[in-house]
Amino acid sequence: MEIGKVPHDVLKNIVFDKLKFFDPDVMIKPGIGEDCAVLNCGEQLAVLSCDPITGASKEVGRLAVHVSCNDIAACGIRPLGLLVSILLPPGTTENDLENLMTEIAETATAIGVSVIGGHTEVTDAVTRVVINMTAIGISRKEKIICSSGAKPGDKIVVTKTVGLEGTAIIANEKEPELKKVFGQQFVDKAKSCITQISVVEEGIVAGEIGPEFVHAMHDITEGGVFGAAWEMAEASGAGVIVFADSIPVASETETICGHFRLNPCRFISSGSMMVATSNPELLIEKLNEKGIRATVVGEFLEKADERFIVKTGEKKILEPPKSDELYKLD
Repeated sequence: MEIGKVPHDVLKNIVFDKLKFFDPDVMIKPGIGEDCAVLNCGEQLAVLSCDPITGASKEVGRLAVHVSCNDIAACGIRPLGLLVSILLPPGTTENDLENLMTEIAETATAIGVSVIGGHTEVTDAVTRVVINMTAIGISRKEKIICSSGAKPGDKIVVTKTVGLEGTAIIANEKEPELKKVFGQQFVDKAKSCITQISVVEEGIVAGEIGPEFVHAMHDITEGGVFGAAWEMAEASGAGVIVFADSIPVASETETICGHFRLNPCRFISSGSMMVATSNPELLIEKLNEKGIRATVVGEFLEKADERFIVKTGEKKILEPPKSDELYKLD
């Protein structure tokens, strides 16, 4: 298999199909495109998600917090706690660990989420730092939003610009090369994309509008905006059409993708939330009031086998997500 997410057919046939037992209080179980598990806890729901950081070697503490909390935000609620598992390669210094924990602590504090436990060890099973985080949120039952609720006719709204995470990662990992070609000012601006990685605020805004108008959310990660659209359609049993010419891409992302011959629409995109809504005008208005850019980029369709991309007037089949563009780099 290629580096990146395990292909969806393999996930279904080898991973998910092996899972036979679920307690009656498991309300949302594993599935393609589902960001979180949801447990019935009486008058409230516990929302849980876990994510690793493996595609970056710099700013990994900040990325790990944001990526995990974004999944909880995709349910329309604010994350409450984080369990942090850190695997360190041999040779890691105490100073390295202190810097990593500073990143985690500062980012968690900025979001307003507590680090409540975890595990830390040095192991020769890894050659660089690997962080896995479990994020937890609590929700009232009537407020929950999941990835699988998109309905035919819903518009697809994406926030900010796509490719923010990938832009920040490559700007850090390839700084000397990018500095030589485009200059330090460009590199610094591209690296600053990491400050936009959180989608907690847009998730809260959509959650406050509620499931009457916001039917599904999915934070855009590996596979980019095209992958997220396919995953949300798959989870919802719907078709989808994406208007590629409407997808917002920052100039720094366009430049980096052009330089490395990457597709920004299939580029890891934490920092951008995908929302299925029957009232895009209301959602965009509320997001804009918070200073968050939002753009309609597509629509969900009745027939599940109709999944398309339209670019410059040409219609193509929207394929299931494959290995992210990030992994094309040496």
